[in-house]
Amino acid sequence: MELRKGMMDARVLLGMLVVQVIAAGLQLLSRVILSEGTFIFALLTYRNILAALCVAPFALYFERGALKKINFAAFFWLFMVALTGILLAMGLFYYGLKDTSATYATNFLNLIPILTFIFSIILRIEKLNLHTKGGKIKSLGAILCFAGILTMALYKGKSFNLSAHNHHKIVIKTHQNNIRGTLLLIGSSISYGFWFILQVKLFKVFPYRYSGTMIICCIASVQATVVGLCMDTKVKSWRLGWNLQLLTILYSATLATGVTYALISMVVAEKGPTYPSMFNPLSLLFILIIEAIFFGQELYVGSLIGMALIVAGLYSFLWGSDNDRKATPPPLPLKEIGSGGYAEERMESGRLQPSATIAPTTTN
Repeated sequence: MELRKGMMDARVLLGMLVVQVIAAGLQLLSRVILSEGTFIFALLTYRNILAALCVAPFALYFERGALKKINFAAFFWLFMVALTGILLAMGLFYYGLKDTSATYATNFLNLIPILTFIFSIILRIEKLNLHTKGGKIKSLGAILCFAGILTMALYKGKSFNLSAHNHHKIVIKTHQNNIRGTLLLIGSSISYGFWFILQVKLFKVFPYRYSGTMIICCIASVQATVVGLCMDTKVKSWRLGWNLQLLTILYSATLATGVTYALISMVVAEKGPTYPSMFNPLSLLFILIIEAIFFGQELYVGSLIGMALIVAGLYSFLWGSDNDRKATPPPLPLKEIGSGGYAEERMESGRLQPSATIAPTTTN
């Protein structure tokens, strides 16, 4: 029995390490192709078409009659989830990533559970519970995260370069604009927060994980195409070649959507909804090291202090959430909510509990 439990724990740990490596890889690949002029809405269109094709076999096999259950209400919420979670959240994230760096942008993904918590309080899905130990720690975590973002945005401090003696570093061509990038990344995090909330509404009218993911990806690809054509109709902006852009699209659709979704689903089933988020800072660490050494990205004292505050705030928030969850036994059975292929969350007796966000690697 002990051996079996140890093997299960090792499998879960290995699964989350793989998820974070995939997430780090996608952020770095995306940073490179965006610096080379890839049109963001073309990237969103092709990525989601391929992601829909990857999920389609599971939807057709496990949820054969789900498409017949779509009515106006279901289509409306599917459309809104695609709009907030992919078109707005991913689009703004990519533009913010283009203006900053992969390390800087990834910090903002750790804000998503905090923002989801704030929105769920405003919409009365969850209570603040300041009278409990867990509620106080969650609030402290939220304050630390926002202090970290303000520190990163307003204070730079001394800079240092780890790639001074590396003659094979990758050159990033774009000019950085931290103020604009920060605003875009905050907008992306807010969109992701609403995305989680909207999935609760979607689940009530269309509780089909794979079919929902497939349809959301299809709708998002149409949305991205329409918006993209309004912005740029040049053929070269939409043309795919045998280059790093195509590799990134294949990588994001297969690994960052399919493999990540399967691994997070397994971990959530074994360890609960808050466990995967505990590993998110690992991808940040991987990206920081690789970007500093191989991309020549300068590190600033202010960014490192802000990063430390965000990670401390995230762990405080997750610990407080887990403490609150254990202190309040659910009177109703736990229901799983499909994640559009990029994240997963659960609703327990009216309480929203976001888990790992691999985005826009996933939740994605």
